[in-house]
Amino acid sequence: MNRFLVLALPLIVSLSSVTAQGGTTCNATTPCPDSAPCCSSFGFCGTGSFCLGGCNPLYSHALDSCKPNPVCQSATHTFADNSRIFSNSTNFDGNATEYDWVVDQGNIMNTNSSGGELVMILTESNGGTRLSSTRYVHYGTITTTLKTGRWNGVVTAFITMSNIKDEIDWEFPGANTTQGQTNMFWQGVVPQKTIGDTTDGISDTFSNYHDYTIDWQPDQLNFLVDNKTVRTIKQSDMVDSNGVSHFPNTPSSIQLSLWPAGINTSAPGTVQWAGGMINWDDPDYKAAGHFYATIKKVDIKCADPQSPNSSVTSYVYGSNSSTMTPSVAFSNASVLLNAGHSLSVPFHGTWWILGAAGLGLLSLL
Repeated sequence: MNRFLVLALPLIVSLSSVTAQGGTTCNATTPCPDSAPCCSSFGFCGTGSFCLGGCNPLYSHALDSCKPNPVCQSATHTFADNSRIFSNSTNFDGNATEYDWVVDQGNIMNTNSSGGELVMILTESNGGTRLSSTRYVHYGTITTTLKTGRWNGVVTAFITMSNIKDEIDWEFPGANTTQGQTNMFWQGVVPQKTIGDTTDGISDTFSNYHDYTIDWQPDQLNFLVDNKTVRTIKQSDMVDSNGVSHFPNTPSSIQLSLWPAGINTSAPGTVQWAGGMINWDDPDYKAAGHFYATIKKVDIKCADPQSPNSSVTSYVYGSNSSTMTPSVAFSNASVLLNAGHSLSVPFHGTWWILGAAGLGLLSLL
């Protein structure tokens, strides 16, 4: 899909957050000042929650301004209730031991009567719903069992997103309930032509649960539906003429969302991609009072390039000779807001360069 569509989600679901943040903006050429050191995922400088999930270390005052990212733990998340979901990201303190997910925007429900499923809600006034995992994944296999929406202009999404905008997507736009779309991006780079692809022949994605998998390894990325591989992208095919690999390779949160693409503020291409404008008079919307998508479970199998020991709590970024290729290391620093900043030295003195050693890329750094 068009890169604008990927950017549209944080723009749409974070309107209230952006309004609240205001103030100094941050980007590649203008990092945050010491007084407001953390560059949020929305491109504003601040403190507190600005320093948690989505905080971009490359645009912040220093690489250690952002809090460390909680290290991956293999688990299967089911939703008998919503007790492991923190309902407001603004007040979240980073406790990934107590909470598995945080609501970045919008509203959720739970269908306890049918076994417990997470329901993401879209209304005309809430701007959509997005949840992010509190722990990060640095390579691994993530499978989400979900039912999508079925309405023009409404997009269901299951993606991974790193703090420096590495991104892997499963998306389900509009009323087409027999297909899904896959894509990936590297560090927010907007290519002239994306590598989005469509998978057809899925049986009624609204009425039926399906398992959608992102199998992300250092050497390749596989997309699966119901345990069947439908697409493979090799890391070796993503190396540009300068020898730089444009392949996602930084710790990423898992994001689940239901968002409105078919609205007046969206670009015409976004509206067209999503199947047109949303019909707020749709019988389903009138009956329920909202549009919705349902999550049954999320299964996470970590595959870190090296296995963390029991003291590891988090991932941290470091610098090297390539400004667009930060290093990543394990850390034993706290991920909590009230526990100080991350360590300024790598855990046990060992950095790994985004899996580059195993891919023969160290000569490029």
